[in-house]
Formats: sequence, structure tokens, C-alpha cells
Amino acid sequence: MGDERAGSILRFRCIFARVVACLLLGQALAGVAAQTANDGDSAETVYDLGPGITPPRITKQVPPKESTSRGVRVVGSVIVALVVSSKGVPKNVHVVKGLDKEVDQNTVEAVEQWQFAPAQKDGKPIAVKISVEVEFHGM
Repeated sequence: MGDERAGSILRFRCIFARVVACLLLGQALAGVAAQTANDGDSAETVYDLGPGITPPRITKQVPPKESTSRGVRVVGSVIVALVVSSKGVPKNVHVVKGLDKEVDQNTVEAVEQWQFAPAQKDGKPIAVKISVEVEFHGM
């Protein structure tokens, strides 16, 4: 009877392991499919600005919140780097030179809402890497 019980436990563990493996595989595939559906621009070539490339132009600019939660007005500038997609959408916005953690985050959140006329090469829209300096004047 002990051998039968041990065999049942072993079979249960094997079945359980297969079920867990199937669930994990399903989750992984669903995640890849969702990421592919959301990142239509991720496969496009990203260029550096240079000769023959017309730079992107800001068409909608959202200003960042200038004061911190501590009520301090900030003076200085934050430099962010980003990719402007061929559709004029900012991607991968990150701080290169910051002032304050909260101000830096406010700047990233604002720049993520900007819209651009995309850069062009040979008359066609392309994705480019750019840096933007956002100045703060503590009035």
C-alpha cells in the first residue's frame, strides 16, 4: 500500500508540474503577443541626427510642474534623452542631467505627453534620438 501511495504522489507531482509549465508558457506567450501589439514602432530603425535628416519639431508641448511637494521653486535645467518615433511620439524618455528627483520625474512625465512632427530623411518620416533641455525659472 505504501508503494501505491508513493506512486500516486509521484503521478500527482508530474501532472501538477505539467499544468504549472503550461500555465507559465501561456502567460509568457500572452505577454509577448501583448508587447508586440503595443510596440508597433519598436521595430523601426532609430537614426542619429545628422546630414540629410530634418530634425523633429515640437507640435504639442506640456509644461512640467515647476515646484516640488516641499513648495520649493526650482531654478536650472533638466536634460532628457528620448526617441521620437516616425509617428511623432516620444519613446524611452529618460533623464541625462537632473536637478531634483521629483522635478526630474515631473519633466519626464511632461515630455512623454509631447507630440512632434517626426524627423524626415528623403522626405519620409523616421525615428531619431534627440536630447531636450527643459529650463526652470523660479519666479
